[in-house]
Amino acid sequence: MEKTDSEKIKLGIFVITGLALFILVVYFIGNKQKMFGTTDHLTAVFSNVNGLQLGNNVRYSGINIGTVRGIEMVNDTTINVDMIIDKSMFPHIKKDALASIGSDGLVGSMVINIAPGKGNQSQIEPGDIIQSVNRIRTDDLLSTLSVTNKNAALLTADLLRITKEITQGKGSLGTLLNDTIMASDLKQTMNYLKITSKGTTEIVENLNKTVMALGDKNSVIGVLNDPVIAQKIRTIVTNLDQSSQEINKVVTNLNATVLNIKNGNGAINYLSNDPNLVKKIDSTMTNLNKATILLNEDLEAMKHSFLLRGYFKKQEKAKQKAN
Repeated sequence: MEKTDSEKIKLGIFVITGLALFILVVYFIGNKQKMFGTTDHLTAVFSNVNGLQLGNNVRYSGINIGTVRGIEMVNDTTINVDMIIDKSMFPHIKKDALASIGSDGLVGSMVINIAPGKGNQSQIEPGDIIQSVNRIRTDDLLSTLSVTNKNAALLTADLLRITKEITQGKGSLGTLLNDTIMASDLKQTMNYLKITSKGTTEIVENLNKTVMALGDKNSVIGVLNDPVIAQKIRTIVTNLDQSSQEINKVVTNLNATVLNIKNGNGAINYLSNDPNLVKKIDSTMTNLNKATILLNEDLEAMKHSFLLRGYFKKQEKAKQKAN
C-alpha cells in the first residue's frame, strides 16, 4: 500500500527530530568527555588505580577539566593513566601538582583529583608526567577497623575482669575501695592535709604582708630604702672609716711612745727610772708641804694682828658685795 504525502511528511519529521536528538545527545556527552574542545594529554603514574575506568572525570581543585582516556599496566607496581585535559587549564597546573584517585561521593564512580602544588614551579606542558599520591583504600580501612575491633574487644574483656576484681575487693585498688578502716585513715589524712594547707595559706599571707611592709617608709627597711637616709649612712660610714684611720695613726704614735719609754729614751723615762731624782722630788714636795703649812699659820696670825685686822675685814666685805 502506497503511503500518502502526509504520512511521508510525518515520517520525515520523526526521522529529523530523532536525528536532531541523537546529535544533541552526542554533543552533550562529547562535550562532557572533552571530545570537541581543544585538549591535550597528561600522564599520571599510580601503583593502584582502585577501580578507575575509562571516561572517568579528571578534576583540578574540584573543577572538571578532563577525562581518563587510557590505562596502561607497565609492571606489577606501575600503572600509567592517560588523561585528556582542557588546554585552557594548562597554565594553571604547575609541575609540582599531585594526582590522587578518589570517589565521586560515597558510592559514585572513581575520579582523578589533581591538587595544586605548594612551590613556585613553572606550568606543566602537554605530555608531562605528574606525580601521584596513593590514598588509603577501603580494604585497608576495613582491615584496620577489624584489628581495632579485636583490640577493643580484648580491652573490654580486661576492663570487665579488672572491674570485677575491684568489686570483689581484690588487689590494692579493691582493698582501698572496700576497706572501711583504710578509708577512715585516708579521710583523716585528707583532714590533716586540709589543716596543713590552711596553715600554709596563713603563713603565705603573713609573708606577703611582711614583703609589702618592706616598702613602707615608716618601717626599718623602708627607712633604709630611702635614698636620703642611705646617703647619710654612706657618709657616716665614710667618716667612721676616716676616723678609724686617724685612730690607727694615734695608736701607732702611742705605741712608738711606749716603746721609747721602755727603751729608756726621753724625759719621761729619765724621770720615772732615776731613783735619786725621785727622792729629790719627794723631798722637795715634803718641804713645799711644810712651807705651805707654815705660811697658812703666818697668814692666820696676821689676820689677828691689830695692824692688819682692818685690811682683812675690808677684803671680806668686798667679797660679800661681789657675791
